[in-house]
This record gives sequence, structure tokens and C-alpha cells, in this order.
Amino acid sequence: MTIIAVTLTATNIALAAAGLAVLVGYAFFIVAPACACYSRVWEKAAAAFLTTFILTGLLVTGAAIGVALVWSYDRWA
Repeated sequence: MTIIAVTLTATNIALAAAGLAVLVGYAFFIVAPACACYSRVWEKAAAAFLTTFILTGLLVTGAAIGVALVWSYDRWA
């Protein structure tokens, strides 16, 4: 059995904390209200599945804004 040494930097911890905050916010602010609207289990499961499109849209929009800022940074800095 080999032990793998993992080195965590402050950046890694900050990114992990931000990812956790996004998932908790997604579950609390998007999935929970969507599931609360329905009474049947399959309706709640469908609502939870459909909210993944909202999450994807938010992530793609954020990534596009980030790429645009990085790409045009030398022009404005």
C-alpha cells in the first residue's frame, strides 16, 4: 500500500470552498423551492433534474464572462 502525499495550497482550499458554496446555494435556492412545488416523488425528481439546466446555464455564463475578462485584460489594463 502506497501513501500519496497531497499538498493543499491556499488556492486549492479557496476553490474547494467556493465550489462547496455554489453547490449549497444551488441546493438551497434552486432545487429546494423547485421540489417544494410538487407533492409526488417523480415530480420532485423531475424538477430537481430540470434545475440542472439552470445550473449549467449559470456556470456557462460565468465561465464566458471569466474568459472574456481574461482575454481582453491586456487591452484594458
